Amino acid sequence: MTDTRAKARLEVRQAKLSDVRAIADLVRRAYDDLPAYTHGEIRGQINNYPDGCFVAKLDGKLVGYCASMRLSERVAFSDHSWDEVTGNGFGSRHNAKGDWLYGYEMCVDPKTRGTRIGRRLYEERRALAERLDLTGIVFGGRMPGFARATRRKRNRADTPQDYLEMLLEGKIHDPVLRFQLANGFEPQGILEGYLPEDKASKANAVRMVWRNPYVDSDAPPKHRVPRDVESVRIATCQLQARAVSDFDEFMRQVEYFVDVAADYEADFIVFPELFTLMLLSAEEKELNPAEAIEALSRYTPRLRTQLSEFALNYNINIIGGSHPTRMDDGDIHNVAYVCLRDGSVHAQEKIHPTPNEAYWWNIKGGDTIDAIQTDCGPIGVLICYDSEFPELARRLVDEGARIIFVPFCTDSRQGYMRVRYCAQARAIENQCYVVMSGNVGNLPNVANMDIQYAQSCILTPCDFPFARDGIAAEASENVETLTISDVNLADLSWARAEGTVQNLADRRFDLYRIEWDKRVGQVSPRIGEDSEAPSAGPHGGRGG
Repeated sequence: MTDTRAKARLEVRQAKLSDVRAIADLVRRAYDDLPAYTHGEIRGQINNYPDGCFVAKLDGKLVGYCASMRLSERVAFSDHSWDEVTGNGFGSRHNAKGDWLYGYEMCVDPKTRGTRIGRRLYEERRALAERLDLTGIVFGGRMPGFARATRRKRNRADTPQDYLEMLLEGKIHDPVLRFQLANGFEPQGILEGYLPEDKASKANAVRMVWRNPYVDSDAPPKHRVPRDVESVRIATCQLQARAVSDFDEFMRQVEYFVDVAADYEADFIVFPELFTLMLLSAEEKELNPAEAIEALSRYTPRLRTQLSEFALNYNINIIGGSHPTRMDDGDIHNVAYVCLRDGSVHAQEKIHPTPNEAYWWNIKGGDTIDAIQTDCGPIGVLICYDSEFPELARRLVDEGARIIFVPFCTDSRQGYMRVRYCAQARAIENQCYVVMSGNVGNLPNVANMDIQYAQSCILTPCDFPFARDGIAAEASENVETLTISDVNLADLSWARAEGTVQNLADRRFDLYRIEWDKRVGQVSPRIGEDSEAPSAGPHGGRGG
């Protein structure tokens, strides 16, 4: 008997990180009148609340995307701009105990209009709100006909409120607001200055609201964040600098600690900054800085390959300290190679070389920093001095990172304490875990490895679910060892929503923001070569 069943042409599902590039392509096709997203912002939207992000695929092509987050009624119904409420596009103001679902992106491919993609995405949002017993859905709906209406002689609208009233009376037509009204949303006031880049709406939006009929709106909200267990085991290696005869002997030292950490079933092991400098001890004579960099660069391909093989063979994610590397353009960068147990290899360059690195090695700073997706969730890497710049950690956490690894190399207690205090501050202000790993000992005849001071540790926020002093574990000073601890990622979710202080949620987005220079690789939020602009079609676009 012939099987006459045809494969489903349309799929609507939760967005995945593997969809990021396709989402970027979609919004490029859809919008030409608003600034763009970066890939990092899209990753942040999905990482910060994956349950609230949906995509639609038609005949295998991604044609629709919507992003949502949970907010308290106080925030959702306050006067706000799109930048303020979304955490500058990352969706980082998601509140796990919020009783309202806030929609801040709705994008549909212009070529598929008429196939009700937007309606299907709205239905997914509505189903999510009903499943979680949320009070309802709210968003800022664009009014792209308003600018034209202010110039008309007939049916002229001088204010956004005039425009809305004329729309409700049927005197004018707005495809975006009409679509939202048809989907059961009701207007509740104007949000002035909502999206300054939206010239067609003259920066205005209508607050649109749908109330869940299955929830008693007069009852006090009962949403709490459960104290679940989402355990991750972390090992930090405090490594002794020692003379080695060749690369293989060096890697045997590294493999030993990887093996031990794997025996303890650790999910991550992190090595110190510049831990490969001990390879210079294998040289026949002491090298000057230029010769040393050339010698180390020759090891880069073998180092990446060997660390990646260890990660696969021992089933552990390896943050490979850092390694001075000559780049294709001839510049020298200090690079952390992150080798995951799925076989992938990521590189994170140090953004801020220290004066010492710039003097001795002529090291230049990198231009990009991004969260790295692992099987334990997104992580970030800040190499030593980078931990002393709070903007970098904040960007990683906006993209969803919950653990930040800090390989460091310090020669004195003062230098160590600078990194330690800043790492603890990053853990508190971002409500995340920070893991430090440093070198100990010394290497005669190797420049920049004269003496080392370290006390590697695993740091936590300071609140009730965490260790009393904000220290999950720490090594003894200046002793080679492996320090291992379990951390509970679910405690971070609880602290961010219900903690004594809520640093991430309480940021003043109306006063300040982090903005990256668009002239370099990682660009200004929502403006960039690797990003695209959200859809201005009849299904609502940004804020819908």
